[in-house]
Parts: sequence; structure tokens; C-alpha cells
Amino acid sequence: MTDQDQDIPKTGTRSTLSSSVKSFLAQHPQLRLGGDEDFHTERRHHLEVFGIHNLPRDKQAPIGRVHFDGVRGRHGTIPVRLLFPRSFDGGGGAKKLPALIYFHGGGYTVGSVDEFENGLRLLAEAAGIIVVGVEYRLAPESAFPTQLDEYEDVVSWARGAAGTALGIDPTRVLGGGDSAGGNMTTALCLRLRDQGHQAPLKAQILLYPEARLPFDTPAAVENNSGYYLECNGIFLFAGHYLPRPPRGEGVPPSHRYVSPGMQAVEVLEMLPPAAVFTCGFDPLRDVGLEYASKLREAGNTVNWRHYEALAHGFLQMAPWSKEAEDAVREVAMMVKELARCDIE
Repeated sequence: MTDQDQDIPKTGTRSTLSSSVKSFLAQHPQLRLGGDEDFHTERRHHLEVFGIHNLPRDKQAPIGRVHFDGVRGRHGTIPVRLLFPRSFDGGGGAKKLPALIYFHGGGYTVGSVDEFENGLRLLAEAAGIIVVGVEYRLAPESAFPTQLDEYEDVVSWARGAAGTALGIDPTRVLGGGDSAGGNMTTALCLRLRDQGHQAPLKAQILLYPEARLPFDTPAAVENNSGYYLECNGIFLFAGHYLPRPPRGEGVPPSHRYVSPGMQAVEVLEMLPPAAVFTCGFDPLRDVGLEYASKLREAGNTVNWRHYEALAHGFLQMAPWSKEAEDAVREVAMMVKELARCDIE
């Protein structure tokens, strides 16, 4: 991890694509995010490859217990999946564990907790925390700000009596997500700060976040196509996410809760500590770096790790790539540090 006083560059680098990731992508040529297929087809392909129920037993990460629950949110019931590490004692005693509320990526449009459970199991076990995977409503069926409303509703639930009864320490609730989920995590941090009526998240864990649309970055050129996330498809996903009201004012792409990375430095002050993870073969690489740099310039605590040889989506690629699995375990160590640094 970088030290707090080290500079974070606004443009990243890449080396040679990891051989295991290269092999995985070659074995699954139809698996693309933001490709030229209909997004319903992309949803099916992702579930077929990444779904926990479709992984061979020897590729499934171990976990202590999986608990399915539901949160009554303002837009209806929100399914949640709690992953308890094997070290958890059941929650009956006084000791409670930190919890990471996790919003998965997929361009706001593709994905489910099924496809991310394996990586989230790794995080739960290695960090020794409870991970809450959220089955939020996808776009385009549900547009902004539905997803942020649901994120906030789940955070409130985790901090309330229901979360405490399940073993969650209400004072140590973190938010996290990859790609679009990283966008929504940092957007929620901004919204909670602006509202001022709910405590901030303990920390924000951002894996290759889509902090803004990558119109103008070297990464969008270098990694435009062929590395799982198709850069030009990102703009289609943005169209799914942003509402188009029949009349009245819409939501511009520059809105602070849509494009946190476009905001002035002073808008980003007084936010929770952040851990930002970027990778070389990712069209979102440079917008993630830019955002991490801005967060630190605004006076926030920022830890950053860059993986030059990995591609967007390494959380899901761990069953096929030792390098990706090692990166996920490093994420877990930072989650553990940020969740417990004030009590250990």
C-alpha cells in the first residue's frame, strides 16, 4: 500500500497481462462487459461463468456460513446475503464483527451476488469480517437514484437491531464495491456527508471504481477493447443508469452522486478513509487513480494499490488466477486494517 504522504499519479501503467488472466479471457471469448450483445445476454453469460453454483467445488472459496435475509427498503424488499467467516462465534456473545456492505459491479446493469459470492467469501475469511452482498435493483429497469436509496437502506439496517442481532458491530460498517459498485459507494459517502443525519461509513473500499466516464484518458485508449470490460460499452451503461424523465429536469452526467470523479477537490472533503485498487489492463484505470489523488488532495486518508498485470474484474477471476486471488487477499488485509485500526 502507498503511504499517506506519497503522491498518487493521475495516469497509471500496465506491464504484461497476467498469463492466468490471459488464459481465462481466451477460454471465455463471449464473456464481455459492455460488448455488442444485448445486456440480457450478458447477464446470462456472466451467471454461467461466475455464478457460485456453476463453479466446480474445488474452485469455490470456503466460508463459515451463508445467511440469506431481506431488508425492507423504500423501493421494496432488498435481498441480502451475509457471509460469515469461520472465525465467527455465532453472534450470541458480546463480541460483534465489522461488516462490509458490498455493491457489486456490472455497469449498474449486469450482475448478481451469485457471481460475486466467491470473491466475497475470500474477503470475509481473510479479513475476518461479515460481508453483506446486496441484490440491488438493476438498471435500466430501475434508474438512479434507486440504487443509492437501497444502499442507504441496507446501511441503516446493518446498523440497526436486525444487524446487531446477526452479529454486526454498528460502529464498524464499511461500504465497498467494484466498478459501478465503487461509483455507488463513493457517491453514497458524499450523500451521507451532505445529508448529515446518519453517521459516515467506517471506510470506503473501491475496486477499480468508475469514478467518472473515461472520455479522455490514456487507459481508455490502451485498454479500449479485449480485456473483458469494453470501454465504449461504459457509455451505454451510463445511459441505462441515468433517468430520462418525460418532463421536468433530468440528472446530468456531471451530478456529484453520478460522477464523483468530476467534482472539484473541495467537494470531496471530509469523506471516510478510502482504499482504492486499480489495475493496468482496465479502461477505468486512470479515472480511479484520478479520484484517489483528488480524495487525498482533499485531505482524506487514502490507501492505494495498483496491479499492473491484472485486468478489470479480478475479484471474480480469482478461481482461475492465482495473481487475482492474491490481489483479493491484499484487498482483504486493507479491509481488516480499516475496520479495526481504532480498537487493536
